[in-house]
Amino acid sequence: MTNKRDYNAEIEDTKDHQYAYNFDFDVMHHYMLESFQPYMKGNSLLELGSFKGDFTKRFVPLINDITCVEASDSAMKDAKKKLPDNIKFVNSRFEDVELDKKFDNIVMTHVLEHIDDPIAVLKRVNEEWLTDEGRFFLVCPNANAPSRQIAVKMGLISHNSAVTPAEDEHGHRCTYTLDTLERDARAAGLKVIKREGIFFKALANFQWDKLLQTDIISKEYLEGCYQLGQIYPDLCSSIFILCEKS
Repeated sequence: MTNKRDYNAEIEDTKDHQYAYNFDFDVMHHYMLESFQPYMKGNSLLELGSFKGDFTKRFVPLINDITCVEASDSAMKDAKKKLPDNIKFVNSRFEDVELDKKFDNIVMTHVLEHIDDPIAVLKRVNEEWLTDEGRFFLVCPNANAPSRQIAVKMGLISHNSAVTPAEDEHGHRCTYTLDTLERDARAAGLKVIKREGIFFKALANFQWDKLLQTDIISKEYLEGCYQLGQIYPDLCSSIFILCEKS
């Protein structure tokens, strides 16, 4: 099954679902970086799954040595157009890629749920790519996000951790909760040192995109949702675990 996947097709929008929303780019990327920055160290970064480079560019002022691995060659072409020439790009599956160095920071955001054998890839992070003192920043969509639980009560999704038909078209293989995400990280040998949620979220992404075009949502409201998510991590849009090499 793995060799038959079309990674370029998986990133295309479907008739009823986008691969990524403005909410992801304008809100979640900002708060992901805010969650990461206190724990970043050193001056090298590996981004596993850089998509079109929108999150990558937020690291450019912070890190000089950046390597991006991306399975979709069409997404990588778009990323190269918007990112500096000194960033190294590798068009490969994580299962196959060969890297010639280790990294102080490794970032994987909204990617692990797309991988056929996530534990095998996480083992490569732990055993091959992370420096002895490095940090691994792992973020996935949260099955228990209120927006998703509401969709279950509406009959749109069968259960919180279901993979919907639209998600399946985009290459999702599972939907993580905090406990199952930590389970896979530990099974790969990683040491989990912190668990968080990022951004309390009761609305679906497409609903957020509509609201963000109005003056209904203020910066203060967004910050409130971020801070509330730190109190209730299991009710956040995304779940975040920070790992170190075992």
